[in-house]
This record gives sequence, structure tokens and C-alpha cells, in this order.
Amino acid sequence: MSYRTLKEEIKVLELGLPPMEDDGFIGGRLDPKEASLILLPVPWEATVSFGEGTAKAPDAIRISSHQLDVETYHYIKPYTAGIAMLETDKSLLKLSNKARKKALKVIQALEKGTTKKKALNFVNEASKTLNDSVYKKSIKQIKKGKFVAVVGGDHSCPLGLIKALNDTQDEAFGILHVDAHHDLRKAYEGFTYSHASIFYNVMNECDKISNLIQIGIRDYSSEEALRIKKYGKKADCLYDTHMQEKLACGKSLEEVYFPFIEQLPQNVYLSIDIDGLEPINCPNTGTPVPGGLRYSQLEHLIFMVVKSGRNIIGFDLCEVGISKNDWDENVGARILYQLSAALLASQNKISYN
Repeated sequence: MSYRTLKEEIKVLELGLPPMEDDGFIGGRLDPKEASLILLPVPWEATVSFGEGTAKAPDAIRISSHQLDVETYHYIKPYTAGIAMLETDKSLLKLSNKARKKALKVIQALEKGTTKKKALNFVNEASKTLNDSVYKKSIKQIKKGKFVAVVGGDHSCPLGLIKALNDTQDEAFGILHVDAHHDLRKAYEGFTYSHASIFYNVMNECDKISNLIQIGIRDYSSEEALRIKKYGKKADCLYDTHMQEKLACGKSLEEVYFPFIEQLPQNVYLSIDIDGLEPINCPNTGTPVPGGLRYSQLEHLIFMVVKSGRNIIGFDLCEVGISKNDWDENVGARILYQLSAALLASQNKISYN
């Protein structure tokens, strides 16, 4: 790809010309050296436990983003701060495909009451390779003074980024996690770094996490329900049923979200699993669950974090599915742009209304 300077990028994006297929996020071709925010695509889905396709999501989101208009209601010209999406690492996609075949053997064996130890070991080692790759790529950009976000892939993808932030931040930071699931299972289906175990691993391996706030949860195991209680003040959850109950009783979104945002420290990491939304917005995600946030409710939640004066230090968007009519990718691209704008606004790179 031939890169543009930030000045050239702004000029081209404001003309609103149709992008070429190989253009980057929102039709950009910004030199990563001039970007404030680096989007790191992670094409991985080795341990998904139901539907597949999310490994192809980073490239699909990039292409779908070409039909986005670049102005937003809350944020003033997010693109002027510089957003660059790196090229997808094809070697990771190749490893994901291989690990996925092994993982299916493990899952099928479990369903028959047997085990596939060699296949299980392969997947776990492959997941370590993934984590190391994301960690090194994130550290490289953070040391250059960039903000970094992960575009998944399944929800195991961002562990490397969160660990990189853990190792480079001077202060503790909190995590705001939107999802249909707690993702607090220990080694789900035997996979140490399962998509269903991301926050079990984060809480165990990252010592600078002050607390974990989860929103939209509505499908979870007894193991996870017990675990979040054991975390005590270090974790809290706005379950979807409770949220809908409060809204039905006349509470505003601000009143519902505020007590949970207030528990977050100054520095916040956002983790968004697309299945936190109503399935109408993500029908092809791997594990869709009835209920969930409307798109506008998620948009407002993210904006409330910015309005609260907190700093968003990184984020991930995961579990976006692949659809025949590009709907899932379209929604994913719009959420990704909202997240990018929110981070840049919280870090005073752009203004907001």
C-alpha cells in the first residue's frame, strides 16, 4: 500500500470519494508513523465454541468501513487525529486455521467423553504464539507513543494488548467490558486461552487491573457467577435483565450506567464483544444471545466514559461475524469508528460535543 501524509489523508477523506478496495480503514491510506491510533487486526478464532468466521472479520470490517461517512454526532472530525489500520498478519491467519482444525478434534472428543491430548497441546501452544505476537506488536507501537486497539478475531485476541498496557502504564487501569458472556471460565474445553477465558486470564496475569466492570451479561455458568462474586469490590456487573428492568421502570440510560462508570479509575480499557448487542446487530457472531444492548445504547455508554473525563487507553472489538449481505461487518465498522473517536477524544486529540 502507498501511504499518505496526515495532511493528504484529511484532504482525501473530506472529498468523500469512493475508496479503492485495498484502501485501509474508512478508506484511509495514512502512514502509521503519522497516526495517533493504530488498529491492529488479529485474524484468530482457534477456540470458538459455536459459529465460525470471526478470523476473517478484520479485513471484512476494513472493507465495509469504506462506505462510512467520516463525520459523527458526538466527536469532531475523528479522522484528523490520524487512524491507521495495519495490514493483516497472514501467518497468524494460517496458524489460526490450523489450530482451529485441531480444536475441533478436541471438542468432538469431549462430546464423546474422550480426549485428544496432542491436538489440545497444539492449540494451547498456538494460542501462546498469538499472545506473544499481539504483545510484541502492541509494545512496539506503544513505545512509539501510539495508542493501540485490537480488531478481532475471537475474544481471546486482546490478551497481548492488555498485557502490553499492563507492562507500560504507570498507573492502574480498569476494564469496561460489554458482552453477552462473563468470559471468566478457566481453560474452557481444556483451552488455556479460550475466547471464553479472556478475563479469567486478564485478572490472573495483569497486576495493574484495578477492577473489571461488565455490562450486558445474560448467558453465564455457575463457575463464572461464583468467580465474579469472589472478586468482591474488584468486579461488578450490570446484567442485561437488570438493565432492561431499570429502563422499563423509567430510569434513563444515564441513571442506569452512571453507578458502573463511576467505579472505574481515571484510566480505562474498553473491551467490546459484538454479541453484547442485540442479535439484530450481529446475527452471524459466534454465540448470539437474545437480549442485549441496542446500538445506540452502546454508543451512549462509550460517550459517557468520555464525558466523565476518564482516559481511554486502549480497546478491542471482537467476535464480529461474516455475513452474505455485509450487515455484521457494517455494524462492526461503525462501532470501531465510534471506539476510535472516543479514545481520541478522551486523550484530547480531538474535540467532542
